[in-house]
Amino acid sequence: MSTGTADSTTTTAEAPGEPEQPVFPYARACPFSTPKEYAQMVEEDVSQVTLRGSGLRIWTVTGYHTIRELLTDPRVSASRKHANFPFYFIAPPEFRTETSFIGYDGAEHTSTRRKAALTFTHRQVQRLRPRIEEIVDDHLDRMLEMEPPVDMHRVFSLAVPMTVICELLGIPQDEHDFFIKHGTALLGGHSTAEERQAAIVEVNAYVEQLIRIKEEKPGEDLLSRAMADYRASGEEYTDRDLFNMVRLLMNGGHETTASQISLGTACLLENPDQLALLKADPELVKPAVEELVRIATIGDTAIPRVALEDIEIGGKVIRAGDGILCLGLAGNRDPEVFPEPDKMDISRGSRKHLGFGHGVHHCIGADLARLELQIVWSKLFARIPTLRLATPFADIPRKEGAVIYGLWELPVTW
Repeated sequence: MSTGTADSTTTTAEAPGEPEQPVFPYARACPFSTPKEYAQMVEEDVSQVTLRGSGLRIWTVTGYHTIRELLTDPRVSASRKHANFPFYFIAPPEFRTETSFIGYDGAEHTSTRRKAALTFTHRQVQRLRPRIEEIVDDHLDRMLEMEPPVDMHRVFSLAVPMTVICELLGIPQDEHDFFIKHGTALLGGHSTAEERQAAIVEVNAYVEQLIRIKEEKPGEDLLSRAMADYRASGEEYTDRDLFNMVRLLMNGGHETTASQISLGTACLLENPDQLALLKADPELVKPAVEELVRIATIGDTAIPRVALEDIEIGGKVIRAGDGILCLGLAGNRDPEVFPEPDKMDISRGSRKHLGFGHGVHHCIGADLARLELQIVWSKLFARIPTLRLATPFADIPRKEGAVIYGLWELPVTW
């Protein structure tokens, strides 16, 4: 496993009468390992950190079983409206009021998720396989026409899932850059509150217009089909339901998949023995996807909650109203669940990982993400078997502090 170093973005905050403490989130020592600060946190399982930006003291949970227990506990809330919701970046007011169903609880979450789930059944996703294969091949053709070195993150990793999503929603090709730009502003980690707010306003306006267009002139796209599915199933739906589905696809299905493609590809290139296994046996791509999702855990800090009542867990008491972060990267390194957890083994193939969350908020687009990743890594190394990094991995800038972890670029050659 690569042991490249990272420039730490960690700063410090000081509470009255307490020693200086690092400010969360912490920089990873290597993209495929946990931050060094996690060692003590893992020992404690449940501990406290100070958030960057707000200075809020919140709880972190690191143990695999403790995280799963907490994520199925009805005494915790996913609602962004709580005062102590653990945003670890400067969040505009819209982040609390304009959210998809991932920020709903109870019956409201169940109802809205069920409506969106009509679009993400395993059968519906598998119907997309031929077109996703065409999209991946098209973008590989374009990349191969370029003179290396090439920034694979920009020309391939970002482009493939964005093309998939825009086609699903019936969005023209020439408008894809709009969503790449705004996805980076919302999830990239370096945006100001004003930049995030402006992105929300512009994206919301676009989505509202898109819904009106599809209502007046439905097509063969996913959004039009979703409206028809709602009507056929007898489900009542509102603009809010459609709005949630579109935003979920745009934010959850683009930035996340793009980051996973680049980081997973880099991980394979940095572990040539594992890459050789994959090239020798293409059937390993399915377990390889699970292992690469586990190793990278790009959504390490993307499982925030708030306690609705006092909760005793891991030998600590989390008080009602306290913010909580379930650290999936630490949970995915739990040796009780994953033997030799720091070792990448593409034959491991365990779906027990927390890369897609757990409980009622488990990622609704997990099947789509898996399919895209399987197709990408099958075709990428079959068509470009000599692919390699064009820059030492330690020198590639990383998205430290971003909602979705990843690489800012991936220079490759062949």
